[in-house]
This record gives sequence, C-alpha cells and structure tokens, in this order.
Amino acid sequence: MPAHTGKRLTTRGTDHVLDKLQHAADLVGATLNQFVVQAALDKAEHLIESETAIILTRRESLRLLELIENPPPRNERFNKLMVDYQQGNVDGSDSSIEWSPR
Repeated sequence: MPAHTGKRLTTRGTDHVLDKLQHAADLVGATLNQFVVQAALDKAEHLIESETAIILTRRESLRLLELIENPPPRNERFNKLMVDYQQGNVDGSDSSIEWSPR
C-alpha cells in the first residue's frame, strides 16, 4: 500500500517566475515543490501570527497589567452600557450591544 503524501497543490507561473523559483530551490537543495510549499508555509505562519498576536512593548505590557489589577472606577456611562447590554441579552442569544461613540 503506497504511503499517503498529502493533497496536491497546483499552481501556474511564467517561465521567468518558475526559473527564478527553481534557481532558489536548487540553491537550498530542495525540489521546486518543496521550496514553494515551505515558502508558502513560512508566509502563512508569519501572517497568522501577525494577525492573531498582540505584541506590546515592556511599557505597554506593564500598563495593561496595571489596568487589569487596578481597573479605573466605573463611571455612569459604563454603568448605562452594562444595563443596555444586560437588557438586550435576556436569553443570551446575542452578544452584541448598540453603541456609538460620542
């Protein structure tokens, strides 16, 4: 029984693009397919990380921790928003509130 190697990915490119990719693949000792898949995977991982991770400076992270540990007092506007939220969420089916900036 043959080993399962994964799904097929097909792409098209001009001769110039394919020649450049092949040259780069040759330089690192990979097949064209290995090179393209690895490059795409590297790009995907970088993109996913940049879109899902929040990177803070030391100063920002200390400020965030301070706000978590010592939140500012709740003002009247916050209390009104909480009441609005709770009244709109009686059955728990909707997690959104009506809000507009001042």
